[in-house]
Amino acid sequence: MSQIDTSPLANKKEYDMKVLITGSSRGIGLACVKKYIDMGHEVIGLDINGSDYSNPSYTHIITDITGKLPDISDIEVLINNAGIQEGPNVIETNLKATIAVTEKYAFQDKIHSVLFMASSSASNGAEFPEYAASKGGVVTYMKNTALRLAKYGATSNSISAGGVYTPLNAHIIDDPELMQQCLDETLLKRWAKAEEIAEFSYFLTNVNTSMTGQDLLIDNGEQLKSNFIW
Repeated sequence: MSQIDTSPLANKKEYDMKVLITGSSRGIGLACVKKYIDMGHEVIGLDINGSDYSNPSYTHIITDITGKLPDISDIEVLINNAGIQEGPNVIETNLKATIAVTEKYAFQDKIHSVLFMASSSASNGAEFPEYAASKGGVVTYMKNTALRLAKYGATSNSISAGGVYTPLNAHIIDDPELMQQCLDETLLKRWAKAEEIAEFSYFLTNVNTSMTGQDLLIDNGEQLKSNFIW
């Protein structure tokens, strides 16, 4: 006779959840908005910019997550996606604001899962110094979140993406020479699409019930690439 999983997480539904996504106006954030709505969820987006996307199941709130956050109750899935690559406020935006968002919305009885968008820079230190440091902090904070969310039967994980086709990387994508240099740094000679990251996100937050406190590297083999000299 098979055993029935009676854990709190096993009893939570995969569909019709209340989802909050930061940095939702473009790129990975917007791809996630569309994916979760396509799967039948209510989605709320927080972004410093407006959005051209419209759907009856989507509410877009213009806000700076480094400031006062709106009061939104009973969030079931939280995706911390907002971030910047360079400038004077990288640590403030990528790390401190991500912590503030999570502390405000995640630690309550309705929570099902939390996902953080980190970066491959979190593990290899590449890219701008403060950016790499901020994303490394995000991964560590994700693990701390997993420890504290366990009592709710909720998961906490992060995605560390390498190159992704998003507007944030337009200066590389629009330059054939730079783009080829970046592709040559990967084993598979490709970058991920934002929609692909959204698929991974959905699996981690709404299908997965057993993986928590883990960082998922999605970089087309960039960090693995090496030349063996003998």
